[in-house]
Amino acid sequence: MTQRLSGPYRRAAFKGVLFQGVVAILAAVIVLVCWGVDAGRATLFGGLTAVLPNFVFAVYAFRYMGASKAEQVYASLKRGKTLKFMLTVCMFVLAFKYLFLLPVPFFSAYLLIFATQWIAPIFFNH
Repeated sequence: MTQRLSGPYRRAAFKGVLFQGVVAILAAVIVLVCWGVDAGRATLFGGLTAVLPNFVFAVYAFRYMGASKAEQVYASLKRGKTLKFMLTVCMFVLAFKYLFLLPVPFFSAYLLIFATQWIAPIFFNH
């Protein structure tokens, strides 16, 4: 019963994350062509820094659904939010400590993908 309730919402969330991934790749390709390899790589990693934590949250957020599973829904949402935050922080640290990325394309792509989650519902009717 829970799978049937959460199915449409889970598919909508994964469509939104897929849309964000496509936008991240398109932005990275455009920046790669216009400004070079270093900027393209920074843009790609900036997009991934937003997309991967959103995917993890979507997996946890729509694991359970229904009034009978309220405690599990709450625990799963809390775990997903915590993992999303921790993964985002870790990806920022790894990006700037080990990858030596250009900050402007990285943050621009991160903000673009972050804004895409507000635009995605226009394109997808749940």
